[in-house]
Amino acid sequence: MDPPFVPEEFSIPSGLSTGPFLLVRLGLEHNEGDLAAWSSSVEHIHATAGFEGHPWPDEPMTLERNARDLAGHVADWDARAGFTYSVLGVEDRSVIGCVYIYPPRDETSDAWVRSWVRASHAALDADLYRAVDGWLRDAWPFASAEYAARP
Repeated sequence: MDPPFVPEEFSIPSGLSTGPFLLVRLGLEHNEGDLAAWSSSVEHIHATAGFEGHPWPDEPMTLERNARDLAGHVADWDARAGFTYSVLGVEDRSVIGCVYIYPPRDETSDAWVRSWVRASHAALDADLYRAVDGWLRDAWPFASAEYAARP
């Protein structure tokens, strides 16, 4: 049996509030905003560090299919198998991106982390990376995380 992704006694952070954005647990209430954020930014996301060559989405996305994808992330969280956060703008609470914290793809790190921001908020990508990178060190039980660096 594989060890758990995070220890049972670890209290999973509910989010992060820093600078111009908030990270909150992704939920089905973010469905419309999430779909609008990423569907307006597919090319930008594919060019974001950590997403190069990622085939997502592999077919046209509907609100219903996006809800199923979000439900999968919610189920992962509930099983403590992965943690997905919606990135919201501080001012209007609109979805501007996403952060994924999942088990590592190999044995070189303790977690595999990816994040993106919508194209209209591209200037925040490096700020989000720095905030999440520090948060991973300060609030999570990982000795190391695979998280594609930003310039």
